[in-house]
Amino acid sequence: MYRILLVEDDKNICEMIQDYFLMKRKIDFKIDTAYSGQTGLEKAYENRYDILLLDVMLPEIDGFEICSEVRRYSDTPIIFITARTSQRDILRGYALGCDDYIVKPFSLPVFYEKVIATIKRSKGLVRNSVLSAGTVSLNPNNGIVISDGEEIKLTAKEYTILKILLENKNKVISREKLINEVWGYDTGVDDRVLDTHIKNIRKALGANSGLIKTIIRRGYRIED
Repeated sequence: MYRILLVEDDKNICEMIQDYFLMKRKIDFKIDTAYSGQTGLEKAYENRYDILLLDVMLPEIDGFEICSEVRRYSDTPIIFITARTSQRDILRGYALGCDDYIVKPFSLPVFYEKVIATIKRSKGLVRNSVLSAGTVSLNPNNGIVISDGEEIKLTAKEYTILKILLENKNKVISREKLINEVWGYDTGVDDRVLDTHIKNIRKALGANSGLIKTIIRRGYRIED
């Protein structure tokens, strides 16, 4: 069973999401709802969730603040669902550590698949051998990433980017390919969003940050 926290002040949207997810009987869900940012943050502190779905514009505390607070102690996947469409807001969301940013109105089937894919990536539910470069290793079987002997925490999107680079070690992966494989086609995500994620990965890798090379006008490459 997957446990979801949905923080959204529009009760109609909450009911719509709950009804659709509960209708998909292949996977069991327990969806907790909160109609204000304060209540949502309290529930996030008090319970363990597989994913947080956050509106941005909320009473009391906005979704950005919730994301920032949660990221201080947890790498639980976070997806924003919001009517705020400016590039500044989208980049801010990713900089705070969200895994996806979905603009209203949205397709429920697509939204559902994105939520499931994000949860599965965060749990490393892909059976593959361990990937490595230098003293960095990524185990797709359990989702654990090690750098210089220490486990590091990445968001689901950051994990996927690093995994793609490691799967293609010593090869240049174009920005377009990374964006398409991580976010999908026609999402409106641009190079700056990808750059923010690469920056976060390098920071997490610490002394191994230099393994990820920027290839000007081409993309990125990870090498031993």
